[in-house]
Amino acid sequence: MADLGFWIEKDVLSDVQCEALSKLLADGTQARGRAGTRHLMASPGVREIAFDSRLLQLAAETLGGRAVPFRATLFEKSGRANWLVVWHQDTALPLAAPADGEEWGPWSTKEGVLYAHAPAWALDRIVALRVHLDASTSDNGPLRVLPGTHRAGVLSDDEVFARARQGESVDCIVGRGGILAMRPLLIHSSSKVRLDQPRRVLHIEYADTLDLGRGIRVAVA
Repeated sequence: MADLGFWIEKDVLSDVQCEALSKLLADGTQARGRAGTRHLMASPGVREIAFDSRLLQLAAETLGGRAVPFRATLFEKSGRANWLVVWHQDTALPLAAPADGEEWGPWSTKEGVLYAHAPAWALDRIVALRVHLDASTSDNGPLRVLPGTHRAGVLSDDEVFARARQGESVDCIVGRGGILAMRPLLIHSSSKVRLDQPRRVLHIEYADTLDLGRGIRVAVA
């Protein structure tokens, strides 16, 4: 993980747990977008998974011994909800209040939550665990990554695309119940599904602490 920016942990959740979580997330109480559902940490079932000791341990191993979940998002791709994700880094963080300093921003509000694009020092203290509720295959739009690119810092769009043209990508094939751990600055993308197979992923992000210093507090969303 320290070298590549990602790794895969197999068979963390059972089929029974995946099915129960899938039913919970399909109950229709959360506002759904085309790609899935944001801001799921308020769901008791999602919080239970986010604070599961196995996930906390996986995140803490990357973050230096402590991990706090702060954001959960359901990504739901299928033949009916099919989209292409271009090469990018995940640089926006939910914040409890506006922050001073030119290194934060631009700013936006999504569903009532304040967001800012963060500097590399803050993003280095984050890891995402992508819980696969369905198997990720070469045909249902798996995540594609450029190994090691998380070490390059925050890049412009042109720099990201240049590295994508030059680098060799890896498709992250993960079985049901498996977890893909990744750093937010790892350059990644995903293709459209080629077969009508669902690909539901619960993307949970962890920080080493919610108080990043310098008056910055990560919001739970």
